[in-house]
Amino acid sequence: MPLIDCSHRIETGMPVYPGSDSVSVQPSATVERDGAHVTNLQMETHAGTHIDVPSHMIADGRTLDAFDVSLFTFDALIVDCTGKASREPITVADLPEPSDNDLLVLHTGWSKHWGTDAYRDHPYLDKDAATWCADHGYSVGIDCFSPDPTPSVDKTRESDSEPDGYPAHDALFATDRRIVENLTNLTALAREFELLAFPLAIPDGDGSPVRAVARCD
Repeated sequence: MPLIDCSHRIETGMPVYPGSDSVSVQPSATVERDGAHVTNLQMETHAGTHIDVPSHMIADGRTLDAFDVSLFTFDALIVDCTGKASREPITVADLPEPSDNDLLVLHTGWSKHWGTDAYRDHPYLDKDAATWCADHGYSVGIDCFSPDPTPSVDKTRESDSEPDGYPAHDALFATDRRIVENLTNLTALAREFELLAFPLAIPDGDGSPVRAVARCD
C-alpha cells in the first residue's frame, strides 16, 4: 500500500501556536570540526505535526505512556470541511453518519496557509460536534493548529482574538480521545485510510511530535 507523509517539516522558525516557544534546529557538532554531524533540536511537545492526549489539559488526565502503542494507529475517515470559511464552526450537521472508523480527519484545506498569519484563522470544531465525536468513539485529526479557535493576529477582532476556553479539547479528552494537529497533504488521501501517528516515548507525556503517515489502499 502506498504511504503518504502528512507531516510538516521540523525546521527553525516554523509556525507554532501563539505564545509557544519557537523551534530551533541547529548543528551542535560537525564532521569537519568534531568528526560527526549532530543536530540540537529544541521544540515543545505540541509543535509541528503532533498528537495531544488528555494530560495536556487535565491535571490527572491519561498520559502518553498510559496508551498502548497500538492506539496511535487509526482507521481514519476524511471529513470534507473545505467549504468552511475563516473561523466558521464545524457542526454536527457537517459530520458523517457513525461508522467503524476511530478517527475523523477534518480536512479544512487550511494547511495551504502554513507559515502565514491566516493559518490562525482556521475553521474549528464546535462543542456539540466535539461531544458527538467523543460519544461515537472518534478521536480527531485536523490540518490546522487546533480543533478549537486559535487567537487571531488581528487584535481588533475582539471576538476572534481570544478563544473562550478549549471546549473541543475538553469534550474529546473527557473520553480519552486523542487529537492529531497540524496535518498536511490531505488532498492526496483516499476517503478512508490508516493513519500512523506514533509519539516519542516521553514518560508522563502530555503530547508529542509525530511523523504522521497515511497508508492507503
